[in-house]
Amino acid sequence: MSSGGRTKYNRQRLNIPKTHALDAACVGAFEKLHDWTVPTLTIKAMGRGSYQRTRLTKHGFPRGYLMRQKQVHGFQTGDMVRAIVPTGKKAGTHTGRVAIRKTGSFNIQAEHGAVQGISHKYCTLIQRSDGYGYYITPFTNLTGGAGQAVA
Repeated sequence: MSSGGRTKYNRQRLNIPKTHALDAACVGAFEKLHDWTVPTLTIKAMGRGSYQRTRLTKHGFPRGYLMRQKQVHGFQTGDMVRAIVPTGKKAGTHTGRVAIRKTGSFNIQAEHGAVQGISHKYCTLIQRSDGYGYYITPFTNLTGGAGQAVA
C-alpha cells in the first residue's frame, strides 16, 4: 500500500512526467525506473453497435436509417484493418479502425486522420471489433521536467 503523496514524491525525485501509466509505475518504494520513455497502448471504449435501425429527431420523428445488416463483405464497423491502396489519390498503406458502408466503400480512422472511400478489396482484417479502440500513444513530456531516462 502507498499514498498519492509517495507517488508524487517518486515522480519529482526521478524527474518523471505525470501520465496515468507512469503514475502507476511510481507507486510504492523504489530507487530507479528504467525505460519509461517508451510509447504506451491507449485503450478506449467505443461500443459494439446499436440495435436501433432508425435515428430520431428530438421530437421522435425518423431522421435517418441505418443499414439492416452489421457486416459488409466480412467487415463490420470497429474492425482493425490494413488497407494497401496501390494507385490513385489515396494510394499508400492505411491502418486503423474501419467504418463500413453498404456499398463496400469504407472509411478508415488511421493515425494521421480519416481516409474516406477505401474499397473493401484493398482491406485486410487485423482484429475483429471487440468494442474497444486501440491506439499507440508516443511518449511526450507533458510536464516541465527534463525528460531524461534514469539508468
